[in-house]
Amino acid sequence: MPLLTIATFLPILAGLALMVLPDRSARIAHRVSIGATGAVFLITLAIWARGISPDGFAQVEEIAWIRAIGAAYRLGLDGLSLPLVLLTSVLFLLSAIYSARIGERAASYVVLMLMLETAALGTFMALDGLLFYVFFEVSLVGMYFMIAGWGYEDRQRAALMFFLYTLLGSLPLLLAIIGLYLGSGTFDMRAWIDAPPLTGIAAMLALIAMLFTFAVKIPAFPVHTWLPAAHVQAPTAGSVILAGVMLKFGTYGLVRFAYLMTPEAFARAGQVILAFGVVSALYGAFAALAQTDLKKMIAYTSVNHMGYVVMGVAVAALASDPRTRTIGLDGATLQMVSHGLVTGALFFLVGMLQDRAHSRGMADFGGLLGRVPWLGWAFVLSAFASLGLPGLAHFPAEFQIFLATLNGMPWGIVAILAIVVTAALYLRAIAAVFLGEANPKWADMPDLDRREKLVVVPLLILTVLVGIAPGWLIDMIHTTMTRIGG
Repeated sequence: MPLLTIATFLPILAGLALMVLPDRSARIAHRVSIGATGAVFLITLAIWARGISPDGFAQVEEIAWIRAIGAAYRLGLDGLSLPLVLLTSVLFLLSAIYSARIGERAASYVVLMLMLETAALGTFMALDGLLFYVFFEVSLVGMYFMIAGWGYEDRQRAALMFFLYTLLGSLPLLLAIIGLYLGSGTFDMRAWIDAPPLTGIAAMLALIAMLFTFAVKIPAFPVHTWLPAAHVQAPTAGSVILAGVMLKFGTYGLVRFAYLMTPEAFARAGQVILAFGVVSALYGAFAALAQTDLKKMIAYTSVNHMGYVVMGVAVAALASDPRTRTIGLDGATLQMVSHGLVTGALFFLVGMLQDRAHSRGMADFGGLLGRVPWLGWAFVLSAFASLGLPGLAHFPAEFQIFLATLNGMPWGIVAILAIVVTAALYLRAIAAVFLGEANPKWADMPDLDRREKLVVVPLLILTVLVGIAPGWLIDMIHTTMTRIGG
């Protein structure tokens, strides 16, 4: 049974079915959304149960597509893509449950969300360069309309900035893909990885094109400026999908394309790439510290945490020791997953607070922990996870990244300062919003309801599970990274 294909296209087929239903009420639309994303989640569990191979890609599904140019429909999995597929299925299911409150043009909203899930799963599982690019680009359309149609007050400008940045940013990737094709005669990504077709100046130009595209998507300093506006103006579920899933397109591409398909050029540029990772980590932390808007603060911490991922991959390219390379890649991949869990929870919680107060400004609150203990303690736990507290999801990821950095490129360890800054900004946010004197304005604020708990609690459980017992996830990742790093 082609489980990868079923998981990838089930969401968009459900969306198309919704479009032709005679009853497209909000109730029916959200049932379709939850049903489709729930089914995809179960299918991805079955895919996980099938396992991966230490020798390469597993569960490959391949059908001829455009024979004349060597393009085919190819899907497959390894220890880099499978964790991201599982993360995607979890976050889309929880986003669908959270979005059940949306009544305005609910059917259109659901169709866009389901299209985004298909695009995300296809991006992570595609093994054909042309197919990858199609999925990669389709995601831009869905997120643009989600921000523009259901965002907040300045949503039109934020949506346009997001679309222009990411569309123009992705054009260099198309040129790199064409270059890889001309050098090999095929769009099969497995062939590009097994025998990189470009060398010398051609490889360096392809790498530069890839780095620009993926840096915009990550986003890394200085091409990050679209991110805060997009996050602040996006609806809550849109922010969760954007941060938890779509930012990973950039870090996933950094490993799958740049690191594996132009390895010699990547190693030559490794010091520069590492420097951008360090600057992004520090800049994201300090920029977040300067914010008074909770959502914008969390958005900037994404720049910080994705900077760590860039560091891990860069150190892997620079290190001569295979063990250091593997540790760096393990940590970078685990950080992608932990960031999706932790930042997804934080965006959900800030969205729930905004639903109640119609404000995200820290100065507008105070003493909420006694009013809304479920929301308050969930935020505290997620914040502690985001600042890298041992026993929570970010710690094992960041520990491996910094361990590899210290072994491979010790000067990069300066980025550890960002952890101190991140701790300061979250402690300040907790003190301003949830501690201190209670603001009587929020005396009747309701705590999380059953649906909201159903959304947040699974992410908190996974955050703790990955923090205290990460072996089940690291083992999956390590199966592939040992081969790549060795």
